[in-house]
Amino acid sequence: MNTKKTAILSVMLCFFCMGFVDLVGTAADSMKTEFNLTNTEKGILPLLVFLWFFIFSVPTGMLMNKIGRKKTVLLSLGVTLLALLLPLIGGSTLWVMYIALSLLGIGNALMQTSLNPLVSAVTGGGNLASTLTFGQFIKAIASFSAPLIAAWGASSNVFGLSWHILFVIFLAFGIIATALLGMTHIEEEPIEGKPSSFVDCLKLLGVPVVLLSFLGIICHVGIDVGVNAHAPSILMERVGVDGQTTDDFKYATSIYFAFRTLGCLMGAAILSRFDNRKFFIVSVVMMALAMAGLAVSTSKWIIWVSLALVGFGNSNIFSIVFAQALQSVPEKKNEVSGLMIMGLVGGALFPPLMGIMSDAMGQAGAVLVMAVGVVYLFTYIPKVAAK
Repeated sequence: MNTKKTAILSVMLCFFCMGFVDLVGTAADSMKTEFNLTNTEKGILPLLVFLWFFIFSVPTGMLMNKIGRKKTVLLSLGVTLLALLLPLIGGSTLWVMYIALSLLGIGNALMQTSLNPLVSAVTGGGNLASTLTFGQFIKAIASFSAPLIAAWGASSNVFGLSWHILFVIFLAFGIIATALLGMTHIEEEPIEGKPSSFVDCLKLLGVPVVLLSFLGIICHVGIDVGVNAHAPSILMERVGVDGQTTDDFKYATSIYFAFRTLGCLMGAAILSRFDNRKFFIVSVVMMALAMAGLAVSTSKWIIWVSLALVGFGNSNIFSIVFAQALQSVPEKKNEVSGLMIMGLVGGALFPPLMGIMSDAMGQAGAVLVMAVGVVYLFTYIPKVAAK
């Protein structure tokens, strides 16, 4: 199986598997109810997933130089499959879920770092940007579907698994993706030069644009994971009625991901025709309006609109910031790329703070933490090139 179409299909399925990491928000809400966790304890769960991006991104680059990109992606899929299988065979206990979420984060850190370079080998350098953008769209479909599948499982109690049916369905897709990629021949160009090290990456923080971009990625991912984890809780606190739990409001997360998916799909076309800086400004303004709505509104419709605004607004922040960082030090693209992936640790930093603040002052406290990230993105605007 060595046709280019088969290779593209295999990597697109891998992008779908990359989206499995976003089930952490759905899992956090369900685990809060299942194990009677506080908001602070719930906020620690994304930390178990996203901390590994800081630890594994640069070592994964070194590993790719030794075993190749395809084998590294296959390794990441193997770790992801183990993460999905563990809750099904180990029982739904808190420690099993802790281990499963940690493995999910490790697998995704390996995948985020290795899959994009593998796409370059598949496309031969042609249409790389559009292929990566479409891959992000495929990833967003998995993110969007996770809360819907979990809500369906919780209401239908399919096979007695409740929301855990999510692990069964994603496990099936993961097995298919692993088998297809394993059978597909992909010719990889030889990698020259020594692997990037932590020292190489950290030195680049001395370049102002790289440092500001790194912080921008932290804020983008922190907001993304924060909305993912807290959207149902925000809706339940403001409009919930007696007898309902966060399981009844999981669709709130799907509203966010639906508009993030739409933003990913439209982003490439918009950015090819629209001034980058103006599009960035519009995106951040949308997010600021969303934070205002999420902070104070008690109207279900305004909260829905706010989730849609932050979803669409946050959908292309990563690609714009990432591009600015790469263009700032073009001779160090590998090192800059590794550093930007390390910035995904924002998904581990924001949720614990949001949990502490929501325990102290309700969900408005969690929104306040995300709003700080939005304010920072406003300060990043002068660094965005017009084209």
